[in-house]
This record gives sequence, C-alpha cells and structure tokens, in this order.
Amino acid sequence: MARTKAKVSEKETKKSTKKKGAANAKGKKVVQEPEVLRLIRNDSGLQDFADAINGRHAQAVYKMAELTGGTNNLSEFATGYLYFGLHKTEDGFILREWAPNATEIYVVGDFNKWTESPRYAMKRVKGGNGSWEIKIKNKSFKHGSLYKLIVHWEGGQGERIPAWANRVVQDEQTHIFSAQVWCPEEAYQWKVEKFRPATNPLLIYECHIGMAQDKEGIGTYTEFRDNILPRVAADGYNCIQIMAIQEHPYYGSFGYHVSSFFAPSSRFGTPDELKSLVDKAHSMGIAVVMDIVHSHAVKNEVEGLANFAGDPCQYFNKGDRREHPAWDSLCFDYGKNEVLHFLLSNCKYWLEEFHFDGFRFDGVTSMLYYSHGLGESFMSYGDYYNGHQDGDAITYLTLANELIHSVNKNAITIAEEVSGMPGLAVPMKDGGYGFNYRLAMNIPDYWIKIIKELRDEDWKPSSILWELTNRRRDEKTISYCESHDQALVGDKTIIFRLIDSDMYWHFKKGDENSNVNRGIALHKMIRLATLSTINGGYLNFMGNEFGHPEWVDFPREGNGWSYKYARRQWNLVDNKELCYHYLGDFDQAMIKLLKKYKSFEKQAVVEIWHNDGDQVFAFRRGDLLFFFNFSPFSSYCDYGFMVETGAYEYLLNTDDPAFGGNGFNDDKLIHYTVYDRDLARDNKGWLKLYLPTRTACVLRRMKD
Repeated sequence: MARTKAKVSEKETKKSTKKKGAANAKGKKVVQEPEVLRLIRNDSGLQDFADAINGRHAQAVYKMAELTGGTNNLSEFATGYLYFGLHKTEDGFILREWAPNATEIYVVGDFNKWTESPRYAMKRVKGGNGSWEIKIKNKSFKHGSLYKLIVHWEGGQGERIPAWANRVVQDEQTHIFSAQVWCPEEAYQWKVEKFRPATNPLLIYECHIGMAQDKEGIGTYTEFRDNILPRVAADGYNCIQIMAIQEHPYYGSFGYHVSSFFAPSSRFGTPDELKSLVDKAHSMGIAVVMDIVHSHAVKNEVEGLANFAGDPCQYFNKGDRREHPAWDSLCFDYGKNEVLHFLLSNCKYWLEEFHFDGFRFDGVTSMLYYSHGLGESFMSYGDYYNGHQDGDAITYLTLANELIHSVNKNAITIAEEVSGMPGLAVPMKDGGYGFNYRLAMNIPDYWIKIIKELRDEDWKPSSILWELTNRRRDEKTISYCESHDQALVGDKTIIFRLIDSDMYWHFKKGDENSNVNRGIALHKMIRLATLSTINGGYLNFMGNEFGHPEWVDFPREGNGWSYKYARRQWNLVDNKELCYHYLGDFDQAMIKLLKKYKSFEKQAVVEIWHNDGDQVFAFRRGDLLFFFNFSPFSSYCDYGFMVETGAYEYLLNTDDPAFGGNGFNDDKLIHYTVYDRDLARDNKGWLKLYLPTRTACVLRRMKD
C-alpha cells in the first residue's frame, strides 16, 4: 500500500505542478505555481480558500488511485455486488458477506427449518479481509426460499439480514423481515436497452410508488407503470424521481431509514416489476432517477447494518459521530475503504441492474459537515472552509459522481444541499464534486416565507426575481416551488397555505369565493415564475401540480394506522366540475410551451422591467417574454415595456378562462410596438399591455 501511495503522490505532483527549479530559455531557475482549478478561476471569491479546495481535490484524486491500484477505474472497483451477496452457480448457490468481527455465521431458512447446523456454516475466506462464504447445494434452497444469517461474535449472537441481500420480504402476519432467494428461471428481458435522458430542460416529477394511487392502501410498481406513467407523460414531464426504493422497515419513514441498500422495497412488488416500470418509462421518453440514501442508515440491528457482527462501527462512525443527532439514525464511516466499496458498489448496482438513469442524493448537507449543518449559519465563503467539513464524506461524494458518470456518461446526479457549498455541481476535474445539478432549496423556502409573513401588497418583484435567479454561474440547479417536504404533515403545500379549508367548501366551479380565486391565481403565477427562470431543471411533487388538497401522512399509531392521507386523489383533477383541473391544465400548458424551445434553460434571464410599487416585473429569455403583475388591487391599462420593435403574440396567459381566469385579455390579439423616436436608434419601441391584477402572461415576437 505504501508503494501505491508514493506512486500516486509523484504522479499527481507531475500533473498539478511544473517541475520546481526547471530552467527557462535563459538558463535561470523558475519556481512554477500549481495549476489553478477552474472552480477557483471562475470565482475570485474562492481564491483565498485555494489551499482548502486544492487539498479536497487532491484527497479525492489520491483516494481514487488508492482504491483502484492506480488505474482510476472506479467502475471495475465498484463491483462488490457481483462478489458479495447470493449468486446462482451451476450446482446451487454461493453466498458471501463481509463480517470481520464474526466468529461463526450460519445460514438458516425455510429450507432447513430455521436451525443452525454445521452443514450451513459459512467459512472465512483466506485473505478476504473479514469476508465469509458458503456454497449451498440443497435443492430446497431455490427461487422464493426465505433465509437469514445467525451471526456469532465474542459475547453474543443475533439474527441478521445479509447486508448485500437483493431481495427482502416481510411476513404479513408476523411482520418479520427475511431475505429471499430471487432467481427466476427467465431473467427480465429489457425492451429498451439504451436510453438517453432528455435534459433540455430536465422536468422532474417527484413521486412515491406506495402513495401514488387513489386507493387507501399501498400502490405497486405495476399500478404506477399502468396508471401514473401515462399521466406523467401527458403532463409533459421527462423524468420521474422515485422515492423510497431501497428497502426500509418502517413505511412511514418515507424511505429515508434504509435497512437493505441493495434490495428494492418488496412492499411495492418484485424486482422484475420495478424493471418493467423503468423499461416502460424509457419507452415513453421518461428518465428514471432514484432518490438514493447514503447519508445515514436505520438503527435496526436485525433488519439493518447497525450491529451486523457485534461491531457497532463496522459500517458506521465511532463515538459521538455514530448517531445522527436529528434523524435517529446512524452515520456511515466514509473513511473506511470497505464502506466506500459498499456504497460505490451500491451506486453501480442500481444503474446496471435496474437501468436507473441516475440519483438524487439525499441529505448531502448532513454529509458535508461534522455538525451535519445543524445550527450553522453559512454567511460567507469562510464558513465552507473553516475545518468543520468532513473530508472523507466529501471524497465519497466526489468519487460517487465520478463512478456514476463513468458507468453511464449520460447519468443524472442531483445534490439535495441547503448550505450553498460552492462547487457541488462542477466536474471533479475542475475542482468540484461532480453533480450535474443542485436543488435550489432557497426557492420553496422563499415562497413559503412571503406567503406566511407578507401581505399580498408587500410582495416585491425585485425580491422575487432576485431569489429565483440568485445562483452560481457555473452550476446548474433544479428549481421548484415545493417538493415532498412541503407536503408532509406538520407543513403545508402552497395551495393549502393560500386557500386552506376553503378548498373543502368552495372548490366547485361556480362556488368559488375570493380566497379561492386568489389562491388559484397565485398558484399559477408562482409556478410560472419558478419554471420560467430555471437554469437547469424544474421539479414538482406528484399531485401538487393540480393543488392536491391534503397533506402526506403515512399510517402510524397517531392516525389509527390510516392510509387516508398516504395517497393521491386523482379523481379530483379528473372531475371537470371541480377547480383542480384548472391548475393541472395550466401546469400541462406551461410545460408544453417551454419544451418547444430546446435548451430554453440556457438562455439568459434578461430583465426588461420591475417596479416594486406597481408589483410588476418582466424579463426575456430568448424569443419569449414573461410579464407578471402580482398586485392584488391594481390592473394596469397600456403598461409600457421597452422591447425590440415588432409584432407580439400571446402564447400563455394565467388569466385564460380555461385555467380558471377571468379572460380579461383577448389572447388572439396581436400587439405592435409603439414608435418612440428616442428609442428608434436602439430598434426598440413600447409594447403596451393590459395587465389584470394577479396575472402573468407569455408573449413572443413574431418573425418579420
């Protein structure tokens, strides 16, 4: 290992610096400076922290070389799932596990009446760094068989689910989890072998399989494929981001307390049914991103990794860093190469075995800092480079992105990160962490804040536009008004904050009151403002596009184990007598319009005008012009905007009666700019529009 380190160090020195003392043309020695990473070159504010950034980058480069023996082939390294776990052989099965602290391990199951016996004792692998294996030739051990491990260690023993199990099921009567042999006679045959996501722009429909159906119960992969994917396609989204795929013991955890990292949750169906869902999505042009949880793990010992072989820190940190102070879960030790092997292999497994198109990494802020970001105030660059950062976790995230994009160059990776750490969505080679996108988590917080704290007449266009476009120039973001976070019980969706209980009594057409009309108008405007200012992608949580009226609350003791709020009521948006379809139809029209303009998200947001007193603002993106009047009281006639001379046509109007508006404008009317001799030399004129209260519209300059 020492020899490898020496080689890596020498290699990196040659790459990142010029030889010290090299002679120039005149024979004088010149001391050369290290190459400046692009992340630092692009942001002068980071120059004071160049040492920290270079050190982080060098650590990732070094670790990659160490893990791969200098080849830097992370894809070849991350194949643990092909070795560990259960695998079919010509005459039976072979099972391998990593358990360095174990003294004995027995395989038990329905094939041997759940009893320990020498015949099913695993053996240590010589030179296997704590690995164990067993060959099972019992014909009763077959597809569908249930099994577990009984692990012994000094001073104790316990039942365990294999850490690398790819199928885990729960008994309906006893609620006990067991691993299950999954090797159907015919392997799933993919219909779409190769798929390239459409990302210009990326339009994400965040979803949860179990709660995606109208029924009060748990939905399945097959039901989602047949019932929900057609809705997603019709609405124009080109990507689904699926939550809660990795097996988790408690349904109400929303999938964030994972126990079996390689097993797709069996409560939704079989692995082949999940593959069929992904396959169908690809056939419809929809990418499938998985919400992956590598930031922490469930504390359960029998089902999870918490105390796998009598060592509570086999996978997790020691001491005070072992338990997450806010999540009641355990934190991985990213400094262990075996843990890196486990997690990196997990990334590759989901890409290769299930054809996922990438990942949304949960809890990135928690991983970046020893404090998990709790109680931190990130006010300046110095707060990101003050020595409180977890270098091992940062290295893992960087290598995970390198691996994912080496396996699939078109893969999508998204960081859920709230602190604003620079460089998350910058390639590793440029000094970044390698994500494709970062979530713009400031935007939903902003919308919630002004809805809660400000009167409608105090909403300021300058503030709105700043918040929607305040981002790093070299990083792409996913903008969103609200995600699943805002739908959970204890919080409120935007529509519920705007309308509240009137949704139950005044959401029938013809029975709307002023509060409902206000909510419908602002719901559309907030979404249009957020989508129209994206610089990477847009996200919506399922049902929120049509103003789903109720929160998300999974079955628990406090609600009598009810599924009433763990579902999506599609019947509401399908009912044309109710107002929900106004919002759903607008969302569909809005997305359909922007998809017509390829790479719309790459066009600069050029402000045309804002006036905080009038509560009016406008901006241009390429050929499209966006106009907003957030005033709750004032409609404006002939409001003038200086734009390029020509004729302009309406493409979308929130005030259209088809979307629950009043129809005060004639959207078929062509608007011509008015000549102004002072503007003529700039080829500009006055575009004068009628802007009704609480409306927004999109216009396009017609070709000459």
